[in-house]
Amino acid sequence: MSLQIGTRVKEAGTVMDVTGRVTIENAPEFLSALMHEVKANKPPRLVVNMIAVSYIDSAGAACLVEALKVSRDLKLGFGLYGLGPVARDVLELTRLTSVFEIYDTEDEALRGVRSASSGARS
Repeated sequence: MSLQIGTRVKEAGTVMDVTGRVTIENAPEFLSALMHEVKANKPPRLVVNMIAVSYIDSAGAACLVEALKVSRDLKLGFGLYGLGPVARDVLELTRLTSVFEIYDTEDEALRGVRSASSGARS
């Protein structure tokens, strides 16, 4: 499945819906979309919806790290939600789960607050 990226503007920020495989082949496209949202649109909070991401490699994870870095430099919020087992494994193996704000739901991610019962890290 090819990479598909869409965005939805919400009151609390922007949600970037990512579908498919995020690999070294499409990492430039993914990074470009992330950077456009962060640098050009500057939402108060960018949330990456990874529910429909079937696979992410280290190049895709590097794109997320770069977007997080730029978001922090611009004092913008940045979070991930909906990580499936494969994406979570990649982020755990690279020890990035301690770097990212990771949530279970879109609402939690947009608010930047996780529920007491959530296994998400923030």
